[in-house]
Amino acid sequence: MRLKQKYSILRPYLNETSIRACVAADAITLGRGGPSLVARASGLSRTTIYAGIREINENKAKESTSLNPDRIRRTGGGRKRITESYPNLLQELEKLVSPVTRGDPESPLCWTCKSTTKLAKEMQERGFKVSQPTVWMLLDELGYSMQSNQKTREGTEHPDRDKQFLYIARKVEGFQELNLPVISVDTKKKELIGRFKNAGKEWVLKGCPEEVNMHDFADKELGKAVPYGVYDLTYNQGWVSVGINHDTAEFAVSTIRRWWRQMGSRRYPEARELMITADGGGSNGSRVRLWKVEIQKMAQELKMTIHVSHFPPGTSKWNKIEHRMFSHITENWRGRPLESHAVVVNLISNTRTEKGLTIEAELDNTPYRTGIKKPDEEMEALSITYDNFHGEWNYKIAHSI
Repeated sequence: MRLKQKYSILRPYLNETSIRACVAADAITLGRGGPSLVARASGLSRTTIYAGIREINENKAKESTSLNPDRIRRTGGGRKRITESYPNLLQELEKLVSPVTRGDPESPLCWTCKSTTKLAKEMQERGFKVSQPTVWMLLDELGYSMQSNQKTREGTEHPDRDKQFLYIARKVEGFQELNLPVISVDTKKKELIGRFKNAGKEWVLKGCPEEVNMHDFADKELGKAVPYGVYDLTYNQGWVSVGINHDTAEFAVSTIRRWWRQMGSRRYPEARELMITADGGGSNGSRVRLWKVEIQKMAQELKMTIHVSHFPPGTSKWNKIEHRMFSHITENWRGRPLESHAVVVNLISNTRTEKGLTIEAELDNTPYRTGIKKPDEEMEALSITYDNFHGEWNYKIAHSI
């Protein structure tokens, strides 16, 4: 107790070298068990105390301070960050966490259902010498946090939800290992065109805020913007077609086709297979007949086999495009009225992130029709193969019928 009081009094007056020498001297004086007793009292590790003892025994403290009295450590002293020893450590940890990541992906923080103890063990099995506290620190650096449950939802989840997440993750990894294209697709929220209030804030002169309409009634002449996006999971690149009327399966597949011709074919010139991850509903839903028919048309045009995996019902926010691309678009145009389709295209195209995200955008003036029905005969003619695991979510469509 007295030692603890002593160190609390001295600590404000000592630098790292002198406090190490102080605790080392006390440990030597106390004899057997001294380092452990001093460690508990000072809060320093036994490793630090033994380092101080070695410095005293070898008369290193005097030598090091004589070189530069302002230095606390010798040049090169101190433990290196573990990420310097393992440059790919954060990437490998993200791989372990990502397939089972939960939470709102549009939030800066995410959380994982795996414990840090289990993650540390799995990392050790992969050859990384990391402890549970280190994993905790790395998860914090990656933007994860421990959070409790919150009662905000009703109903039940599909029993194979997590299995589908893992199934998609493994399939994506297999495509990426072969350098085959994997894209995430979805429709962003429709936006009114005109001087309407847009959420968020931006820097302007004091007392000079952007003036917008009092009410958000759609302008029939200006219409609305319907952004449909394609996100390349491997190369962190995106494409957005800005539609002018309806979000249909025909519009969705047309956007994927534009992405392939403008970006994908340049990135994957030899690819003959493509994987698409999509929500379970909407224009690219697993039950939408027109979606499958249009995918068949595109497969024939591109002479490719197209694999599709849908996320289970109620899990659209887990689609990568939501938090890797759409969230950054929303951030980029925050607080700005979307006065025209050209403004929307320009703001999307100029969205960038520190991690290298780039997006190309284009206006699609095609007036897509709604209510298109596809008969059973046309569906039976599709060259579609359903996977053994939840074929209603996972299937491939070949280019030859």
